[in-house]
Amino acid sequence: MFSYTVMPGFSDSDALGHINNTRLPVWFENARDPIFKIFTPEYNLKVWPLILARITVDFQQQIYLDAEIEVKTTMMKIGNSSFTIKQQAWQNGQCAATGEATMVHFDYQTKKTIRISDEIREQLEQHFEH
Repeated sequence: MFSYTVMPGFSDSDALGHINNTRLPVWFENARDPIFKIFTPEYNLKVWPLILARITVDFQQQIYLDAEIEVKTTMMKIGNSSFTIKQQAWQNGQCAATGEATMVHFDYQTKKTIRISDEIREQLEQHFEH
């Protein structure tokens, strides 16, 4: 499991005093950084090997400005060239939102998917939810 902590700022809130629903996909993407670095440790955007195929966010409760959010990221499924990630946003000991992201290992030059190597697969498998 990967863990990412964010302290919401004033600009993350909406007119109702909640965290704006548009912030969760951003925080979830930021929390995927360790997975990105498995595929490209040098974080070189010129040879970026992933595309986002799908994301979902489900809200369980309101999120507020006054406390940190911990985003927990685990692997759900690893296919031949794609993988699905599960993410949860926790605040004050309660899961406030969940999400899934499906990423595809991709070659932008050939415009084709790439098989996930055994080495990368092994690293991803270490982060399945137990």
